[in-house]
Amino acid sequence: MDSLSMKFLIVNGDDFGASCGINHGIIAAHRHGILTSTSLLVNTPWSEEAAVLARAAPDLSVGLHVDLMSDEKKPADSSISDDTCRAELHAQLARFQALMGGPPTHLDAHHNLHRHPRLLPHFLEVARQHRLPLREHSPVRYFSKFYGQWGGQPHLEQISVESLARMLETEFGEGITELSCHPGYLDADFSSGYSAERETELRTLCDPLLGRVLAEQSIQLINYRHLGELAVDLPA
Repeated sequence: MDSLSMKFLIVNGDDFGASCGINHGIIAAHRHGILTSTSLLVNTPWSEEAAVLARAAPDLSVGLHVDLMSDEKKPADSSISDDTCRAELHAQLARFQALMGGPPTHLDAHHNLHRHPRLLPHFLEVARQHRLPLREHSPVRYFSKFYGQWGGQPHLEQISVESLARMLETEFGEGITELSCHPGYLDADFSSGYSAERETELRTLCDPLLGRVLAEQSIQLINYRHLGELAVDLPA
């Protein structure tokens, strides 16, 4: 049987390294829930702590979450130069390797800025050079509906256990899917427009109902390290 005719799920927590609470929330979602993978911000005051936690979790795949934001309110996608983008990609990749002692398992970007048409070719080039799956540009399908906010308003019902169970039952087909998530604990000293939602996500990801739904739907949890075993083609 072709392995890709089966259903595989990578549950990836973005923003690893963004704060102490997010670091520990992601690890909790991995140890006690269905999270299998994460993406690391490498240039924050909490990046080193995240790396230490990740090294103690050998079944967690860790990718590079490239940060090209000039600040949290003004993305740099329209102002960053090509040279700066290339330099940041290589510098952050080197920083990742210094923190983790090895290369990332995958590549994505904070606020998905790799989607910008002018920046995307630089991400694709790094992905090709290092044979890394880049979000939305690999055989792994990206699923982003598990998110508890739109229009600047919280929608916790979208990230409830019942909502995620419904998604698993109706929206996950054959092949490999990455479910993006943002679990974490609240930090009094960390400001974010997506805060209380993170704790809701964490509770949902750790709910035992999801394990039963995955079994019923014959969905197998994997991480990005398993792509080689599944003979997934990566950029050459």
